Amino acid sequence: MVADSAVGASPAEPRPPRGRQDEAILREYTRPVAFYVWATALPWAFWFAAAYLSHLPEQSQAVLVSTLMLSLAGLFSPLAVVVAFIWNRPRLRADIVTRLKWPGADRLPWVLAAVLLVPVSLLAAQGVSLFFGYGLDQFSLRGGFTFSTGLMPAWATLIGAAIIEELAWHSYGTDTLVRKMRVFSASMLFTLIWALWHVPLSFIDGYYQNEVVESGVLATLNFPISMIAFVLVMNWLYYRCGRSILVPVIFHASANMSAELFMTHPDSKIIQTGVLLIFSAAIVIRDRSLFFDRPAVAPELSQDDARADG
Repeated sequence: MVADSAVGASPAEPRPPRGRQDEAILREYTRPVAFYVWATALPWAFWFAAAYLSHLPEQSQAVLVSTLMLSLAGLFSPLAVVVAFIWNRPRLRADIVTRLKWPGADRLPWVLAAVLLVPVSLLAAQGVSLFFGYGLDQFSLRGGFTFSTGLMPAWATLIGAAIIEELAWHSYGTDTLVRKMRVFSASMLFTLIWALWHVPLSFIDGYYQNEVVESGVLATLNFPISMIAFVLVMNWLYYRCGRSILVPVIFHASANMSAELFMTHPDSKIIQTGVLLIFSAAIVIRDRSLFFDRPAVAPELSQDDARADG
């Protein structure tokens, strides 16, 4: 469990429930349904429109620009929803700004884990694949990308998506679920929502998710299954680093870039999912109090809070 104590608590006083965060601020994250409805509906609208444009026979400059703008609008939509939800909530804004800071030198091992876990698991999976007859060429650097995003460089898409997404998911999205849910349950629910959130991207010609779908049924199924391990590990690091938003950003960006770093065979990515599922199961068992302790039910909102939520 995270070693942080409640603000103002002496060493002899109990830690907050699960040692995860100050429950007083947690009660401010009160709109899970509204958040996820808007954070999913808006990207779907923009991305399905982008998908339609991406399949037009004539890909003129105007069509390419429009596709890019719609794609970016979908990506930024969840963050825009967060801004709208916290606009008149100073305590929420202060909490989020605080969590945008570097987690501190004592958290460096966890930051390094955020950087290295996914690429190391990929290398391990490629090593395992050798026993099944796959080649050493997988360890060669790709020197390019397996997908395109029109006018946007692929590397900018990979890093930018990680930053923008996690600024929404781990500034407001995760905490609004965890407010009254166990971390494990919240992680599983978020995995389902996130998998559905990505669906329209699989229809945009040339995008990563579109390339995954065209790779076959196994690769298509592997994408949402891999999210289970991805979310569990990411939330584990998130709480290990005192709810630092930067750590999920680093973890997500590292995962995105490592997926394009080597000449990895698609089947090795399936093996990687197995490796990460085993690792995530181990951390859930080891840190079961973090994942399974019951959340504290926050007191009822005041009338002022309820009006601000409305």
